[in-house]
Amino acid sequence: MSDNDTPSGDAAPSMQDWNAKIIEEFRSNEGRVGGQFEGAPVLLLHTTGARSSLMRVNPMMYLNLDDRIYVFASKAGADTSPDWFHNLVATPRVTVELGTETFEATAAVLAEPDRSRIYAVQAQRYPGFAEYEVKTTRVIPVVELSRS
Repeated sequence: MSDNDTPSGDAAPSMQDWNAKIIEEFRSNEGRVGGQFEGAPVLLLHTTGARSSLMRVNPMMYLNLDDRIYVFASKAGADTSPDWFHNLVATPRVTVELGTETFEATAAVLAEPDRSRIYAVQAQRYPGFAEYEVKTTRVIPVVELSRS
């Protein structure tokens, strides 16, 4: 998944292959995936490549809070943001697959203090996000996806 640790080593699939398997599982199971993400809220985010203009699809965990949807550019605590984040900053019109529903949305990067408040909720629910914050010196962006 784009925001979480992936298998490593020579026998490990590439990130693209790994994401493709999660996407297939998501679509085959009405938005549910198993394995290490069993029971986690997962969506598919479609962005437009900032340089290529090609459509990109990334599975990621999300937070639904007060009927608002948030995603986190954590990249498992890496010192750089994930590619999908750069893509949606360049082109904030996105498509979201959530369960069996697909809808258009506009992505907006949250400013403080909202960013910290929302991130804290996600870190409380999923402690891995607290670990990501400790692993990096950058501020992990939080993005709200508003239905269009």
